[in-house]
Amino acid sequence: MAKEDSWLDSAHLARMDSTDDNVEWHPLKPFLPKQGEILFLGSFPPQRKRWCMDFYYPNFINDHWRIEGEVFYGDKQHFVDQKRKTFRLDDIVSHCEKYGIGFFDTATAVRRLKDNASDKYLEVVEQTDVATLVAQMPMLKAIVVTGEKAAETICQRMGIAHVPKVNSHIMLPLQVELYRLPSSSRAYPLAFEKKAAAYKMMFQRYLSKPLL
Repeated sequence: MAKEDSWLDSAHLARMDSTDDNVEWHPLKPFLPKQGEILFLGSFPPQRKRWCMDFYYPNFINDHWRIEGEVFYGDKQHFVDQKRKTFRLDDIVSHCEKYGIGFFDTATAVRRLKDNASDKYLEVVEQTDVATLVAQMPMLKAIVVTGEKAAETICQRMGIAHVPKVNSHIMLPLQVELYRLPSSSRAYPLAFEKKAAAYKMMFQRYLSKPLL
């Protein structure tokens, strides 16, 4: 069972508390299941004032966990605790461990140029060492991104000139594929059902376990 604070990176949180350079260090530890086949890499978490839980995709109005609920269980409310306006963290962690779905971000440290959650206003101070993450997931088949910023950051780090378009993939020098999905943010102009269909296609491509 996941404890409420078990995925927080206490060292990074302490580092932010001890400096005034406006640099935000990643507040969460990488979530890397040993048998993981998919690794979602976002850009950077939103400000903690926007969180409803201490895990990835913590903003209650982001639809990532509703999409996974729909794709895997036929119920977009599967991971939603509507009464408390949060997600069911323990169920999410168990689900991701079962299917081998990992999470982190392409930036380990950023500055926010504006007081909002938009990737457009993130200045990357330190890129994540993606190769180190991949080395910890020997069964990994794909890195999955859902935003242009994350895709650009990975391609820049890998020396790749052309960023993949939405719903397409390329092979990385790390011998895993980079797959780009539509964003689960409601600001992204695509119907929920079409996003769920795109995510389902990706999961079916890479996961060994069949979807329920």
